[in-house]
Amino acid sequence: MSTNVSYVPGVAVATLHSKNLEQRVALAAVVIPFVALVIAIVLLWKKAVGATELLLLAGMYTATLMGITVGYHRLISHRAFETMPVIRNVLAILGSMAAQGPVLHWAAIHRRHHSFADRPGDPHSPHMHGEGPKGILRGLWHAHTGWLFVHEITDWAHYAPELLRDKAIFTISQLYFLWIAIGLLIPTVIGGLAAGDLHGALYGFLWGGLVRISLVHHTTWSVNSICHVYGSRPYKIHDRAANNPIMAILAFGEGWHNNHHAFPTSAMHGFRWWQIDLSGYVIRTLQALGLAWNLKLPFITRSAGQARYQLKRRQM
Repeated sequence: MSTNVSYVPGVAVATLHSKNLEQRVALAAVVIPFVALVIAIVLLWKKAVGATELLLLAGMYTATLMGITVGYHRLISHRAFETMPVIRNVLAILGSMAAQGPVLHWAAIHRRHHSFADRPGDPHSPHMHGEGPKGILRGLWHAHTGWLFVHEITDWAHYAPELLRDKAIFTISQLYFLWIAIGLLIPTVIGGLAAGDLHGALYGFLWGGLVRISLVHHTTWSVNSICHVYGSRPYKIHDRAANNPIMAILAFGEGWHNNHHAFPTSAMHGFRWWQIDLSGYVIRTLQALGLAWNLKLPFITRSAGQARYQLKRRQM
């Protein structure tokens, strides 16, 4: 069966075989961590969780979400700053441990999202699914999780050609399932060593592994759904991206989504002192240590009530 190209540039309809495989992988990636989350809640209710498990959850959540926000998103997808290859590769591996797809796939999908934000061709817009409460709910479901089961192929060569030529990034992308396995193994080993038994290893696997994956999933997906429906829009842009302070906290700065869509290549998403942006602070820390440079940052001035900006590279 041949692959037919759709009306959206760089997007094709998947073959029947790839549809079935993609559906199984997506289903497993969504359902297994979520079931683990439910089990963990039951165990927590029975007090079968301690400081070790919560520390593993917090540590792995922070590391892998930073891999997505700083690595997959700002560095690799938007090239908002530069860093040495070892840091870039570590961030790409941490992002892979979040089980949101290989880095090449993630970057191509995200660049396509910006190319067609809230228009036909956007892979996860909540705004093309009908009017009224029912339409809003359908749109939120699609933007949050449903889009993962829409069987289109985003052409990596069209949206991420330079990443395909990057041998290190290509190799990391090819080893995607290995990084997921390592991301599950790390908390399992630490939990087992800390408790000195198999129960500790099991709880480490559950809390630092599967539960953490589920929480990172739904935090990141909420930027796609919630931050395109609920929040403020200080910048007039061509889509419905909104700033949502709650999601900004949970997603380490990604919730300043109107800011991001107004200035997509900015290394910082929080533009005001009160807009907490943990991912941006990490990038600034790397810059202070001489480990990041050429940060793209918006210089915002006010003129006749309109926000204007100029992106300028800053070097150490």
